[in-house]
Amino acid sequence: MEKVQYKVFVKTGDKPYSGTDANIFIILHGKNGKKSDTVQLDTFFHNDFEQGQVDEFTIQSDNLDEVCMIELWRDEAGIGSNWYVETVKVVNQKTDEEFIFPILRWIKANYHYKIVHLDTSLPGDDPSNEQREQELLEKRKVYIFKDGLHHLPPQVKSLPDDEAFSFNYKWDILKLKAELIINSKISMLTSGNWKSLRDLRNVYTKEIFYEPSCTKTWRDDLNFGYQRIASMNHSLIELCTKLPEKLGVTDEMLRPLLEGCTLQQVIDSKRLFICDLKILDGITHKEGLHVCVPIALFLVNGNHELVPIAIQLYQQKGPNNPVFLPTDPEYTWMLAKMWFNNADASYHQSLSHLGFTHLLMEGIALISHRNLSQSHPIFKLLAPHFLYLIAINVRALEFLVAPNGWIDKTMNAGSNGLLEIVAKGIKQWRMDVHGTLPEDLKRRGVYNQNVLPGYHFRDDALLLYDAIHKYASKYTRLYYDTPEKISADLELQSWREEMTKPREQGGCGLQGVPGENGKFTTVDHIIQTLTCIIYTCSVGHAATNFPQYDQYAFPPNYPGLMKGKPPSSKKPLTEQDVINSLPDKPTTLDTMIVTKILSTRGTNQLGNFEVQYIFDPKAMKVVEEFQKELAEISVTIKGRNNQRKIPYPFLDPEFVPNSISI
Repeated sequence: MEKVQYKVFVKTGDKPYSGTDANIFIILHGKNGKKSDTVQLDTFFHNDFEQGQVDEFTIQSDNLDEVCMIELWRDEAGIGSNWYVETVKVVNQKTDEEFIFPILRWIKANYHYKIVHLDTSLPGDDPSNEQREQELLEKRKVYIFKDGLHHLPPQVKSLPDDEAFSFNYKWDILKLKAELIINSKISMLTSGNWKSLRDLRNVYTKEIFYEPSCTKTWRDDLNFGYQRIASMNHSLIELCTKLPEKLGVTDEMLRPLLEGCTLQQVIDSKRLFICDLKILDGITHKEGLHVCVPIALFLVNGNHELVPIAIQLYQQKGPNNPVFLPTDPEYTWMLAKMWFNNADASYHQSLSHLGFTHLLMEGIALISHRNLSQSHPIFKLLAPHFLYLIAINVRALEFLVAPNGWIDKTMNAGSNGLLEIVAKGIKQWRMDVHGTLPEDLKRRGVYNQNVLPGYHFRDDALLLYDAIHKYASKYTRLYYDTPEKISADLELQSWREEMTKPREQGGCGLQGVPGENGKFTTVDHIIQTLTCIIYTCSVGHAATNFPQYDQYAFPPNYPGLMKGKPPSSKKPLTEQDVINSLPDKPTTLDTMIVTKILSTRGTNQLGNFEVQYIFDPKAMKVVEEFQKELAEISVTIKGRNNQRKIPYPFLDPEFVPNSISI
């Protein structure tokens, strides 16, 4: 038979300890039982299979026509025999045909891995089904839920090797803090309080710890309104269709603020909005500090700008719980806004940021590994959006949320209060409402873009949500063209089952997951679920995470920690009362440093994947179409920002990462 040379390119992963000194062997398989001899992959006098390295080998074999499958294994030779392989590419030197074999596995010793070309199949179509099932069994032994956290989303018991940060991406917050301090030449003040607001502004540097623009606008009511619709905590505001009984406002009280209208008229014209932080009622807070449970009303004024018109700091009206108004004494109104923002910060860090992105998506990442084979097309779609998610959660929870960690030092609620808020919020969250952007906007009465002008989060996020939905739809329909394929896919159905199984029984306990009678029955059920996951891991997290330094770094603007007691009367207060409520110098600087780290983008932009999982040509075409649409959206958002009084860059696709990687 004709002899042909094949070039074999092996890419070793860049995870820690992913290189190997073991002996590596391969067999190339063609059609009709054709196969090459067993070949040891070894280059004389060269250290093959080092971390992050691509090695090239030449194999001579009978002509296989096409290489349908490879058989790959290693022995236990050498000091470091562990080996993580990303891909193997085989090129027929005669025809230049390329055959790609995604591995993306730790290779166990003496186990023969059989990987087919492109390695993308539903369970019923996989020629190596036994291997597939065995690998899933092994994954379930590694991706284990932590015990005793039934009130929180499921977290991993211990970090699997597959989830470790790569050689090129390491997240060590203590090291990053030290580097930022040195590089910025900022002074780490160890004691003392601020003497004046001017004293506080002197802490900023020209570059790394730049002065946020809010230092010039934080006093303004327009800035306070802007924080509700184009900042971190963007999904709390609702259209007010009826004033709640617990809010002690009257027509007479608000008449000077309604531009000649009555309350009913601004309600009827959809100009009145409300933020109600009732979920904070009864939560634990640090000893000697307070967490308000406020309600605030906002009006779209004649200039189409959102401004606050009333703040009540606790839920039940009463003589010691007045409604604060913009017409109150300057510093009294200012402190009312600051105490509202202090409560808003507790909601932001606990739910908008930690609970509804990091923790919810960690649970979904865990069950994806437990139920979906690496060969499954749905796993390949989702995997780039889980990159470093579990690792960052393990590291961040240890440093930020643990007792005496950053949250305890810089927020009134402390870590215990924060986790109590998470537990409350997770009980209310539904995938078909809160996890589905258009439905969440409709629930809050702000889906119509003629309602609430200046809602930059909504306007930009909808563009990205629609692009992700289209991407998930095109991709999913490639593999599920009949209802029978959906019902027969046991991996897919077990994935959904574990998504909805109660947390005390070892599941995610999610409500509102699309489906009928406990199963996915239509392709639209799958698409909606995938859209929610991809959107949350990318756009949802970006919108709540990356504005943090700009908001938190100047404490009067958005104080995570406030001292003293909230005002209980409208008596005039002074600038010194504001200064006395602020955190001390070390707490301020720690807030600046950590929010600076958290606001740094560490991984690739949406659609530009660090690790390639998708190799199926028809699926790659869908990815390319997604990338093209994202580029067009980026142009649109840049154009919008050129016209906006305050740019909102956080959802430009160029700046939205694929995953929750920081």
